[in-house]
Amino acid sequence: MLSEERKLSILIPLFNEEEFIAAVLDRVLAAPLPPDMSREIIVVDDGSRDGSPEIVERYAAQHPDLIRLIRHGRNQGKGAAIRSAIQHATGEFSIIQDSDLEYDPREYMVMLAPLLDGRADAVYGSRFASSAQRRVLYFWHSLANRGLTACCNMLADLNLTDMETCYKAFRTSLVQSIPIRSNRFGIEPELTIKLAKRQARIYEVPISYDGRTYAEGKKIGLKDAFEAVYVMANTAVSGDIYNDSGPETFEALSYAPRFNKWMAETILPYIGESVLEIGAGIGNLTRLLIKRRKRYIAIAIDQYHLARLSARFVHRPNFEARYGDLTETEHFTDLAEQVDSIVCLNVLEHISDDAAALRNMYDTLSPGGRAIILVPQGQEVYGTLDAALGRFRRYSIPELRQKMQEAGFMVETTLTFNRVSRPAWHLSGTLLKRSALSRFQVKVFDRLVWLWRRVDGLLPWPSTSIIGIGTKPPRHVEMQRMYAAKGSVSDSQ
Repeated sequence: MLSEERKLSILIPLFNEEEFIAAVLDRVLAAPLPPDMSREIIVVDDGSRDGSPEIVERYAAQHPDLIRLIRHGRNQGKGAAIRSAIQHATGEFSIIQDSDLEYDPREYMVMLAPLLDGRADAVYGSRFASSAQRRVLYFWHSLANRGLTACCNMLADLNLTDMETCYKAFRTSLVQSIPIRSNRFGIEPELTIKLAKRQARIYEVPISYDGRTYAEGKKIGLKDAFEAVYVMANTAVSGDIYNDSGPETFEALSYAPRFNKWMAETILPYIGESVLEIGAGIGNLTRLLIKRRKRYIAIAIDQYHLARLSARFVHRPNFEARYGDLTETEHFTDLAEQVDSIVCLNVLEHISDDAAALRNMYDTLSPGGRAIILVPQGQEVYGTLDAALGRFRRYSIPELRQKMQEAGFMVETTLTFNRVSRPAWHLSGTLLKRSALSRFQVKVFDRLVWLWRRVDGLLPWPSTSIIGIGTKPPRHVEMQRMYAAKGSVSDSQ
């Protein structure tokens, strides 16, 4: 884990920069990083017609563990080069480093600081915020930059000072999940608006800037400004913010506060004072369940969600976010019998070995504690929506009860939840073969939750979800069960 978490991917788009690329690589190799952070340098040659790629090849031969060269057969543009570099990045964080000398690699620590302390998902190096120094250059170019930034801010509802900066750092996994369509300089507004739509936390830091003149090789021009405006308008109205449809549906559900409240209020009577929430995401349910708890532990399986959780609940002394894979026993060993409630909502169906997951939950609970497990109901309506979400199965009530009992739980009760959406789910995922729910669909559904709650229990068809409430027996009861089981084995022998 440590090597993956503490690696910086430095992404260098390259086109006809034989005069500067060697100096850039020297500076990138020498750039200071935190003591526990390694680096990888990914150079994407975008069809250079000079000696640039040969220079990079020599450096890669000298540093085979640090430098990789990826070559495009023809020139496609800066956006295409960055897109290729992002696809090959393996670090937790990435930073874009242009292949000229306008941006100083010695400022990586400044760029990384908001990412490393968990405040940010993306960091922009602003040439217009207060900084120690910057080269004074073109008025009209600066004015165009500020105009494009203002336009992008209006469409993305941000207050950036420098959207067009080439110095951007970000969580690699986040940007790898975002489709980048722009091949040229339109990548700057496209990525900015899509980050905003993904609710990413964007920070700005002041940087120094040693810009080039057009005589010195500057490539961006008036044509690119018009392209940027077009990209902004197109991206602002587009829902194209995910590479995969499954996460798109999960994100859409985050825009359903009334539905989340309905779910939370359904399970609240069964939750105690110390809670372990498995699969907490970005904390939409956490914020509803954490109140008045003595201890609240939220488990996530990726670093992006862990960072979001830590930042969102940083002011709550009873909160802890930690990495955990429900199928890995060692991730829960130190929590054995430490919590009186486990909340596991829409997680179990994503795990191939759900029996092992249930056993790990059982071992983590203190005697007398409860597990609240919500899963989708009805394998007969399993369809493309379920597959896109990464679900292995849907459950029946008898199946969920049996699996919980086999893990050791005494099943206190099972609840049905959300009948109203079952026909729509069946229509979308089984009959129409759709792979995602749109944000619009979810918002409309959420607006009417007040009505759904009143009629849900009156509907004649099965519910979309079921909730199993399982209790870990008190210690003396568990011991009696163990002795009884041993006696049965002896009798059979």
